[in-house]
Amino acid sequence: MSNHSLPQTPMSERERKKFLRGAIFLMATSSIGPAFLTQTSLFTQQFMASFAFAIVASIIIDIGAQLNIWRVISVSGLRGQEIAGKVLPGLGIFVAILMVFGGFAFNIGNVAGAGLGINVLFGLPVEVGAIITAVMAIVIFLVRNAMRVVDWVMQVLGIIMIVMVGYVMFSTSPPLQEVLVKAVLPDNFNALLLPIVTLVGGTVGGYISFAGGHRLIDAGVVGKENVGFVSRAANYGILTTGVMRVFLFLAVLGVVTLGYTLDEGNPAATVFQVALGDIGYKMFGIVLFAAAISSVIGCAYTSISFLRSFHPFFEKYNSAIIAVFIAISTIIFVFIGRPVALLVIAGALNALILPVVLTTILIASRKKSIVGDYRHPSWLIVFGIIAIIVTIGAGYISFGALLELWTG
Repeated sequence: MSNHSLPQTPMSERERKKFLRGAIFLMATSSIGPAFLTQTSLFTQQFMASFAFAIVASIIIDIGAQLNIWRVISVSGLRGQEIAGKVLPGLGIFVAILMVFGGFAFNIGNVAGAGLGINVLFGLPVEVGAIITAVMAIVIFLVRNAMRVVDWVMQVLGIIMIVMVGYVMFSTSPPLQEVLVKAVLPDNFNALLLPIVTLVGGTVGGYISFAGGHRLIDAGVVGKENVGFVSRAANYGILTTGVMRVFLFLAVLGVVTLGYTLDEGNPAATVFQVALGDIGYKMFGIVLFAAAISSVIGCAYTSISFLRSFHPFFEKYNSAIIAVFIAISTIIFVFIGRPVALLVIAGALNALILPVVLTTILIASRKKSIVGDYRHPSWLIVFGIIAIIVTIGAGYISFGALLELWTG
């Protein structure tokens, strides 16, 4: 069993709860980035109340994927790349390369989103806002007891986002009765398949699947005796993300139901501005900044965690390497912009990597050399297979977009 950075003394129940909240919000806030705000807004405008079906379906699939990954990671005490390497020699290196590359590319978008949030709030150039964001994130990782600070920051940012979006939701008075009906009986089921796979890819794709699980390993929450605790953490993380997703969906639905058209360039901003005027627009800046910087932190931490088992250098200088990761992402954005090709390639790889890793996790759940005498529930394996099938669909769609990019 791996023992990376594990505490040598048993944790108290209070400490366990702190780490539980930290893992929950690390995963949840990592999956609520600038792209999440845009995707949810655009899909809601397109499908109206029927989009509720896609949200419910994606949350169910998320739970299946996360429960499998978190439980096997925690029981084994091994990070995702280590499990992959034990299932098939060489697979761990392949997984690590894809995770780091995908996380790096998306971090450019996260930095850009944070810069835009600062631009909305203070009128500073987006590039300046991105640099400020990078400095803040780097300082967080370089302080003493960095991960305790990360846990606290993630919780604060997560609560800010939920409260503000929830306030806007109640201000727009969405048609709740229609939403409840369409969540079960949508108007066009086939057309909703793309939003479902897009949401699943955005909330458990690539590095996001492992954010909370790797945090629990660092906290020493490992072994069969912690399975119940880990399962609660996974469920709470998905539900936290789900609450934010539902609130944003209902807020957007309330606005478009009134006949407003969202700005294609910044659809989520329109929702806040229509609901609450200029104050709402500033609130959007806060939400966008919170979503983006939390994604910067979660992406950097989790992406670099995939290197920590390959050489003592990565373990010893983990915080410094994370800082370099954030700095390079920011430099690329400031001097080159957001390279579309890089982001699309990363999206395709992220959509591909989840079914590969989830399949590996399911195989590992039956190998005593990895999980010992732990018995992984059969219903979770079925759940995982469903998630694999859906994410393979996401991979197909992503590679379709990739082909269009290169041939168009």
